Amino acid sequence: MAAIRVEGLSKRYGPVTAVAGISFTVAAGEIVALLGANGAGKTTTLAMLLGLVVPSAGRIEILGHDMARDRFAALARMNFASPYVALPARLSVAENLRVYGHLYGVPRLERRIRELAGELDFVPLLDRPAGTLSAGQKTRLALAKALINHPAVLLLDEPTASLDPDTADRLRGWLAAYRAASGCTILLASHNMTEVERLCDEVLMLREGAIVARGSPEELCARFGRERLEAVFLDIARGVA
Repeated sequence: MAAIRVEGLSKRYGPVTAVAGISFTVAAGEIVALLGANGAGKTTTLAMLLGLVVPSAGRIEILGHDMARDRFAALARMNFASPYVALPARLSVAENLRVYGHLYGVPRLERRIRELAGELDFVPLLDRPAGTLSAGQKTRLALAKALINHPAVLLLDEPTASLDPDTADRLRGWLAAYRAASGCTILLASHNMTEVERLCDEVLMLREGAIVARGSPEELCARFGRERLEAVFLDIARGVA
């Protein structure tokens, strides 16, 4: 079953087309990447999937629910994380997680917070104000927030941006482990090709709001005659391919 189905999705801002009639599906349990240069339409696509931005045209179905008519049924089983979205700075780590846990109606919430703190290695941080955390610690908190409701669909915008290599590698390991344990479907936008090669089953390459190539990292490298996905990305972003 397709966990995410997108058909003819477009977004226009006056004369500017941010997303140009894209269509794709993400099977349940897959990890799929949206790749493209800045302005290619990745974040706008994620925002439309979340219901934060209204499409100009097209249809979105998530977990069998039409997002134009029944989005709240799907949103209860989804979540999102981005290092660019700050959580309330004065609330402690635990208080932030309680707020989101209550919003999602998470049962046995305190137990869930302790589980995430242990899995993501931030037990000593639970009573610290979120505004005092380092970039890496804030990213772990954002991921914990995104996992608080055991989501069936997880949307991620640049999940390892600004992280040191060790913390980024650990975060990728946590995501892979969560997918393996839960069967969660993950759609992520990233500029980190190593991350995509390690995690993703399929890649959707965007340029100027349109999908111009798709396939597994290995398939794309073979198709474009490149050894690494980064070289494929550069060819597409520069219009060489």
